[in-house]
Amino acid sequence: MSAMLEIEFRLNGVVQRTAVAADMSALEMLRDVLGLTGTKYGCGEGECGACTITVDGRTVNSCLMFAVDCNGREVQTIEGLSATPLGERLNHSLVAHGAVQCGFCTPGFMMQAQQVLAEHPHASREEIQRGLEGNLCRCTGYRKIIDAVEAVAHPTASAE
Repeated sequence: MSAMLEIEFRLNGVVQRTAVAADMSALEMLRDVLGLTGTKYGCGEGECGACTITVDGRTVNSCLMFAVDCNGREVQTIEGLSATPLGERLNHSLVAHGAVQCGFCTPGFMMQAQQVLAEHPHASREEIQRGLEGNLCRCTGYRKIIDAVEAVAHPTASAE
């Protein structure tokens, strides 16, 4: 059994203090210790994007990050993003564009889309495609997902 370590960090804007095993992933901490199940376990190898979170404003694969590395940092999960105006716009756009089927990949796509839009507020289709390429979907294909993010990046163009 691994040693337990106390960590403190800001999660979705709220200070959290918890004990984690030295070898526990951030994904395991979020889901199993803190009960935030929106972040998904996909491949466990950082290849699918289902476990995407932001740490200090940058997206990371939480399956590859140790929980102890969250200490002193700002962490946001899909639960935190969903409560923001951007999260609401992304969610509505994904639904409106038929970009959600099983929904398993959706939290990771939303987290990564947030990063793309933070870097490129009026992202081109190519920038969106490049920005989302580390996230995998087995149901919808990518066109509808890209269309949905593009509609958020260019709201007046999609309203016409």
